[in-house]
Amino acid sequence: MKVYVLLMVVAGALTVLLTPLVRWACLRWGIVPKLRSRDIQSTPIPRLGGIAITIALVITMLISARIPYMAPLFETNAAWAVVVGALAMCILGVVDDVVELDWLTKLSGQILIAGSMAFNGVQLVSFPIFGVTIGSSRLSLMLTVFLIVGIMNAVNFIDGLDGLAAGVVGIGAAAFFVYSYVLTRIMGAASYATTASLAVITLVGVCLGFLWFNFHPSSIMMGGGSETMGLVLAAAGIIVTGQVDPSVLGGQQLLVSFLPLLLPISVICVPIGDLVVTTIRRMLRGKSPFHADRSHFHDRLLARGHSHRGVVAILWMWTALVAFPPVAILVHDWKRVALCALPALALGIWLTASEFPAFTRARRSARQDHVEATAPESPKENA
Repeated sequence: MKVYVLLMVVAGALTVLLTPLVRWACLRWGIVPKLRSRDIQSTPIPRLGGIAITIALVITMLISARIPYMAPLFETNAAWAVVVGALAMCILGVVDDVVELDWLTKLSGQILIAGSMAFNGVQLVSFPIFGVTIGSSRLSLMLTVFLIVGIMNAVNFIDGLDGLAAGVVGIGAAAFFVYSYVLTRIMGAASYATTASLAVITLVGVCLGFLWFNFHPSSIMMGGGSETMGLVLAAAGIIVTGQVDPSVLGGQQLLVSFLPLLLPISVICVPIGDLVVTTIRRMLRGKSPFHADRSHFHDRLLARGHSHRGVVAILWMWTALVAFPPVAILVHDWKRVALCALPALALGIWLTASEFPAFTRARRSARQDHVEATAPESPKENA
């Protein structure tokens, strides 16, 4: 555990050091995109924080390869596939942020990166439930690519508020680390070092480091970073899936054996839900699912009167409510877990459904004042 904590601190420290450098470079070279209609910032800010996130993540992984406890992980292709895949996804994301690729080109690049990772060991080959194995290598490849691309885009979809994506992924990665580490101990593995645990604890570190600059009011956005974080999270889920032996998990083996599939989904439950609902709304309006607008969960919560930080806190809360109870089932009876989770769930529903009309009126009044102040004078007034 000490090695994992050390690597998390290293990842966070590297992100804190690199992010200001990336921001300075963006300002120095004028890489500050203009505001878009869907943006909520009042002034343009750099959007290439994903470069700092990815460099910190990759350096931390390379440092771990030099630690004797972690070195055996890099004797296989899976760990290297995560490193190379993260770099490739960051490059694609940065290019998209700078020149705005069309959706087909971007999706093709994502599929290529995911496919390359699948060919190098990050592939879903079996399910832990009753030892079901995917019988076709082609089907295994297709499912792996589908999961990685889907999770990448789900995380990217929720990257619309300061600190939202970094917090959601950080909380989810923390839950996944606890699951992966505890599972390794329960199964009596010779070493607690696993590629999945290494990937997600590094992810926790970079998320914590980036939040120092990305929490509202943000000084830099994570362009090229949300898809990278989604890719690493998806890779960790795929790597650990199929490594569970239900026979050593005791009386709750059926519930616990579902977790390698349930937990990666629960971790990105908020962005997945946002992706599905937002896509349906866009299609019902006759627009492309990739058409950018302000119909995401966070946009609707803002419209209900929640503050910027309040919306972020609510979505962080839901990520924790969905991700941690399944992990608790590893070491506690499901009834006890449900008894603790239900009150928290009720509180979450109440906080989310509450409206704050005072904030809503103030926001509308400020918006109206801004419109009136910037509107041109009418011909009659000029006369």
